[in-house]
Amino acid sequence: MSLARSPWAPFRQTNYTVIWSATVVSNIGTWMYSAAAAWLMTNLSADPLMVSLVQVASTLPMFLFALPGGALADIVDRRRFLMLGETSITVLSALFALLVWRGQVTPGLLLLFAFLIGVGSALVAPAWQSIVPQLVPKDDLAPAVSANSVGVNISRALGPALGGVITAGFGIAAPFWVNAFSNLGVIGALGWWRPSHPEGKIQDLPAERFANAMRTGLRYARNNSHLRSTLLRTVSFCVFASAYWALLPLITRNQIAGGAKLYGVLLGAIGGGAVAGAFVIPWLRAKLGPNRLVVAGEICTAVSLFLFGAARGPLAALTASIVAGASWIIVFSNLNISAQMALPEWVRGRGLALFVAVFSGTMALGSAAWGEIARLGGLSLAHYIAAAGILLTIPVAKRWKLQAGAGFDLTPSMHWPVPFTAVQVQDDAGPVLVTVEYLIDPKDREGFLTAVDRLARERRRDGAYAWGVFEDKAALGRFMETFLVESWLEHIRQHARVTKADRELQEQVHRFLRAQPKITHLIAAHPVREST
Repeated sequence: MSLARSPWAPFRQTNYTVIWSATVVSNIGTWMYSAAAAWLMTNLSADPLMVSLVQVASTLPMFLFALPGGALADIVDRRRFLMLGETSITVLSALFALLVWRGQVTPGLLLLFAFLIGVGSALVAPAWQSIVPQLVPKDDLAPAVSANSVGVNISRALGPALGGVITAGFGIAAPFWVNAFSNLGVIGALGWWRPSHPEGKIQDLPAERFANAMRTGLRYARNNSHLRSTLLRTVSFCVFASAYWALLPLITRNQIAGGAKLYGVLLGAIGGGAVAGAFVIPWLRAKLGPNRLVVAGEICTAVSLFLFGAARGPLAALTASIVAGASWIIVFSNLNISAQMALPEWVRGRGLALFVAVFSGTMALGSAAWGEIARLGGLSLAHYIAAAGILLTIPVAKRWKLQAGAGFDLTPSMHWPVPFTAVQVQDDAGPVLVTVEYLIDPKDREGFLTAVDRLARERRRDGAYAWGVFEDKAALGRFMETFLVESWLEHIRQHARVTKADRELQEQVHRFLRAQPKITHLIAAHPVREST
């Protein structure tokens, strides 16, 4: 295995190593908090729905706030944004630890703080994922994403187990205090890091407005088939895998008759299984490819769900946890890499925000549904239904291919010339109608239209809200492509967003031309209102 493909390759970069190490320590505190919060709820309320709502309260904010966080990640300084967000999470965590320590927490208050801390995590999650390409070279992106998953699962393996020990020795408030202070290392690492400007950022244009940035991100995702496939595969997996995450506290307490220590061990086993799985992912990916590897992970997840449903003792539950952890990282790391590879730098934060939002929203809704199913039909039945569901979904989900965009160069091509204007145009002038006149041999009509149709998604991804191609029946072989952009500034941004892969699409169209295309820019005209 070459160094570039080695799991250790990203650690050649000092910035990556420092930030990775700090986030592992912070995530240990986070997993202490998550395990302790779920267990605390079983002490406050034994209702399966209330217990599952802890997972809902923690993950629902990702669905609600990840896209705003992604928009912010693309339009503000990511490092400063992360420092502000992590500081806010630290303050909230410390306040909740104080309330637990004083014995003033109720089920409603627990859910409220889980939601608020989840909001903070949701806002910074896209920025965290977006900085990975700033920390490592492009060739090391896939192992860096996998190493991040390893870090999360090392934390998952250590955090709950340490949380159980700390709770037994120092009381239920102790893991919440550790969580609050564990974030300080991350804040310090971010303060130390001095990032270089990422490739693809538009240096000489004003930042996008927040609302417009969100619309642009949604439009981009709607017209990016590779990202859409990744999101659909994420839904088809997480809606069923969420069952064991939501119900594990009740499996431990009610089905196995265990305590907080065993619950921490089972969560640790999930993390340990994930760490072990991460080291075989490169070998498995080389043998199976990303799509068949994800199918294998989904089948193993179904096996773990069945084992959880049948578990009546610690050994069976421990086996299920190890299988669940290994299969989780196999599926999730491939989904994450697929999302990363589908996105150019300028929209990376928003695209990854949608990935996080879809993942977390599905986990939240799935958790609530499995909690209700467990309340009505029992824990075992809920897990058996989830196992059957994931197996039945595999044939349908296979049509959504992962990492299909891995071979595309998404760096900016910058080959569009600066548009000429006789007078200065205001940034907010618009909408702008762009027309491109093509002259072709009439016998090439079908091939040309097929090629130009591929440009439609590229135009819409990069900023156009309407697109069309028109044929002149009075002059055979003359076609006019048109697209509308909201403003002159947005069209200038469009020039900077075109990638080298998009340029190849454009060159395929130009092969049919008998002359150079004629491009015009028309700006909406408004009468000058006379003052009265």
